[in-house]
Amino acid sequence: MELKWLLYVALLALGTLAIQAHDMDDDNDGDDVVDIEDDLDDGIEEVEESKPETSSPPPTPKVTYRAPVPTGEVYFVESFDKGTLDGWILSKAKKDDTDDEISKYDGKWEVQDMKDTKLPGDKGLVLVTRAKHHAISSKLSKPFVFDTKPLIIQYEVNFQNGIECGGAYVKLLSKTPELNLDQFHDKTPYTIMFGPDKCGEDYKLHFIFRHKNPKTGKYEEKHAKRPDADLKTYFTDKKTHLYTLVLNPDNSFEILVDQTVVNSGNLLNDMSPPVNPPREIEDPNDQKPEDWDERPKIPDPDAVKPDDWDEDAPAKIPDENAVKPEGWLDDEPEYVADPDAEKPEDWDEDMDGEWEAPQVANPKCESAPGCGTWQRPMIDNPNYKGKWKPPMIDNVNYQGIWKPRKIPNPDFFEDLEPFKMTPFSAVGLELWSMTSDIFFDNFIICTERAVADDWANDGWGLKKAADGAAEPGVVGQMMAAAEERPWLWVVYILTVALPVFLVVLFCCSGKKQPSAAEYKKTDAPQPDVMSEEKEEEKDKGDKEEEEEEETNEEKLEEKQKSDADIGSASQEEEEEEDEEEDRKPASEVRKHLIFEGSIVDFFSRYRTSLANLLKANLAHVIPLSTVRTPENLITVQNGNCCGQPQQSRKPC
Repeated sequence: MELKWLLYVALLALGTLAIQAHDMDDDNDGDDVVDIEDDLDDGIEEVEESKPETSSPPPTPKVTYRAPVPTGEVYFVESFDKGTLDGWILSKAKKDDTDDEISKYDGKWEVQDMKDTKLPGDKGLVLVTRAKHHAISSKLSKPFVFDTKPLIIQYEVNFQNGIECGGAYVKLLSKTPELNLDQFHDKTPYTIMFGPDKCGEDYKLHFIFRHKNPKTGKYEEKHAKRPDADLKTYFTDKKTHLYTLVLNPDNSFEILVDQTVVNSGNLLNDMSPPVNPPREIEDPNDQKPEDWDERPKIPDPDAVKPDDWDEDAPAKIPDENAVKPEGWLDDEPEYVADPDAEKPEDWDEDMDGEWEAPQVANPKCESAPGCGTWQRPMIDNPNYKGKWKPPMIDNVNYQGIWKPRKIPNPDFFEDLEPFKMTPFSAVGLELWSMTSDIFFDNFIICTERAVADDWANDGWGLKKAADGAAEPGVVGQMMAAAEERPWLWVVYILTVALPVFLVVLFCCSGKKQPSAAEYKKTDAPQPDVMSEEKEEEKDKGDKEEEEEEETNEEKLEEKQKSDADIGSASQEEEEEEDEEEDRKPASEVRKHLIFEGSIVDFFSRYRTSLANLLKANLAHVIPLSTVRTPENLITVQNGNCCGQPQQSRKPC
């Protein structure tokens, strides 16, 4: 038990020292000199000087940036590594139905290095200003036509300052004769809108496409279902994330973040509203018949109110058994005018009326059970039944809930190839954001998955490798986390020390029994002293009984000495020695069996009683004892019986 307590104290001390050491490190962050105690032993100094110089940790591997190069056919590609906005057009439009002060697209765009970049030379497009409308666009190398090849659009986003409310989505602008990138605004027709968007605690990853009704020629936005994945981390971790949209000619689609699928589906089944309208619709001209009964239950027409039903009985009645408490002040009001109140100087009785002091609680009522007119408390009326209503029964005329009849949908159409959308010829960013410094990089639009993956590996993959090389290892991350949350030091210590403690506990829980000599080396109280003293007193009584028995046996042996030979005498000595040896280990075992706790003390008492019982039996059986019978006296020696009368007994 002492070992367990020592381990508990050691663990607590280690946790305290670790936290204190962490606090001292925080206080000395600004110091460049480490103080060394002057009273170190010379021997320790010599050992330290003799130690070989520890090798410095290997330098962090350096990742060199190299601008990505497309490995196949592309419709659009942009890495901004030239450091200019060549090929991009800033919008000069104004937003309709908006105040002139905020209607202009005057938000600033710049090509900059990313903050805290690990890749010098890697530049990107940055939305610099906040709380402004931003619009910028660029032409594709050739228009994209939806035919037999997939569409893949991919780009990177980094919310360097986090994001409060704003988007980072792109628009693929439809190819129309009216397309003018200089006047790009929110109403400019687009084919697809894709990318992250956030406002409040609503984290979205848009995929919207505009579908043309083949009958009416009108366009309607179709929204993909919300992904099941938690998107919050992508908006808050201030890391660069790769957003990818893959549209296949079989109408399937995939949305990936950091090359991991977060949403997928089919344009025919997983868009809202659906691409194809229903074949039938409810007839808008249909009306419910006047005799249509929609009531599943009706009041029983044959039910009659009972004669003893009193609808006028009140729900509450005064408690007739209540008694007014003693000391009730009937003549004192609950509230009185405040005696300390004064009429304001600007009080005008003609305008404000007669001034009255505000009411305050009557101080006389504080020590009394109550003031004013005493009234009996109200209780539930046992005779109250309320207004009688007939019971409800099934309606035999129930016809169900009426619905208008279905008719063929005059606007029905079936488009089995929604993938064949309106061609687009430009890519644009039309955004409003309450957060600045949104970083965009490495746009690509192509038809081959391998080309997009190569582009991602050469761009986003390089950023990820550089961030991974700069990040500390697992131990470093744990130390950094503990610096932010000092209580983690205790968790670390317990995590490491707990397995060691369990090993020691299970392997070393067997307690070595101290010898009698060790007890004599100190006067400190030993465990279970009171119980041991009682046992010793009991042992003394047992010894006295044994001594009396031995005295009787000696007297008996003296009488039998004339008939005993030398062999029996030597045999008696051997038996006495055996008796002493049996007593000695029994007493020593009893002294050494000292355990903690009530259960262990029970086993100690049990073994002591068992030892005393054995000693008592051995004293009567093994050394020498006599058993008197009515006829003769039989002598027992080491289990051998002479079997002769006492008068004529000869040596066995």
